[in-house]
Amino acid sequence: METRDFLVQGSAQEPYKVTFRKDGSNLRAYCTCPAGENGMYCKHRFNILEGSDKGIVSPNGADVQVVASWLAGTDVEAAMRAVREIEKEEARVKSLLILAKRALARAMLS
Repeated sequence: METRDFLVQGSAQEPYKVTFRKDGSNLRAYCTCPAGENGMYCKHRFNILEGSDKGIVSPNGADVQVVASWLAGTDVEAAMRAVREIEKEEARVKSLLILAKRALARAMLS
């Protein structure tokens, strides 16, 4: 089993600890931020898995690329892909909603 820990500066005064564990095709990630501790989506873990060292205050920022490479072939990769696809759809729907609201406003003025 391989493990990497990072300290990430978030909104709290003390940095959060983000831990990744890779055991074969099993990848687990933990964060001490409120969202992470409550089993919710956590941008600190997601950012590192995306290869971003944003907010990392520990001296091992280069390990981000190691952890990001662990993602391939895991169930976490599939779940992240699903989130990205839905986020794209969300952006598309938001654009359509803006256009529909503009059309509605024009219709009320006609």
